[in-house]
Amino acid sequence: MCHVSQQPAWNVLVATCPSRTSLARIANKWTAMIVSVLGDGRMRFGDLRSAVEGISGKVLTDTLRDLERDGLVERRAYAEVPPRVEYELTALGRTLHGPLLVLSRWAEEHIAEVLVARQSYDARR
Repeated sequence: MCHVSQQPAWNVLVATCPSRTSLARIANKWTAMIVSVLGDGRMRFGDLRSAVEGISGKVLTDTLRDLERDGLVERRAYAEVPPRVEYELTALGRTLHGPLLVLSRWAEEHIAEVLVARQSYDARR
């Protein structure tokens, strides 16, 4: 098995580069919201679902599994009755929190301009 240091230079612009899958994952709106919420600390599934309005249980489950698979989120299950499961960002996931927070803030700060641009574009069509 090759070590990361022995890998070729990664380039998301190359169609066969595996970094594209990571970019697709982190560019997903649900990923961005989940990572942003988990930046505040460990949370239970129900609390996550309440914090991210509009996400279905299935989409939340699937996204959390994908994030766990990619090493961004850690899932902890406790042998209790009823069962308790908590999620938190890993060290790798915490490196993603800041950039996604910046993108989220950009979206909030510039949505008025985007809406005006959309309206202008639609009026010309």
